[in-house]
Amino acid sequence: MKEHSATGSKWVLYLLECEGGRYYTGIATDLCRRFEEHCAGVGARFTRMYPPLRVLAAKEFADRSSASKAEAAVKKLPRERKLLYFA
Repeated sequence: MKEHSATGSKWVLYLLECEGGRYYTGIATDLCRRFEEHCAGVGARFTRMYPPLRVLAAKEFADRSSASKAEAAVKKLPRERKLLYFA
């Protein structure tokens, strides 16, 4: 997945499995780059404390606003329902 221009951006909501079986939810325009950043300890404090192991799921959105709203909704879900959101 490559980064898109500002006018044609596709935003991705993603769910990571991190050390200790924890989940991390975020948004990005380039999931591969963002995952590498998380692994390198760049960005989110949570993934510096609990390094990511793998991407569990991802879903594309047309714009940042939609992706951010979906991210907020997923973060409110109980753990057992987070992965189901992406199904």
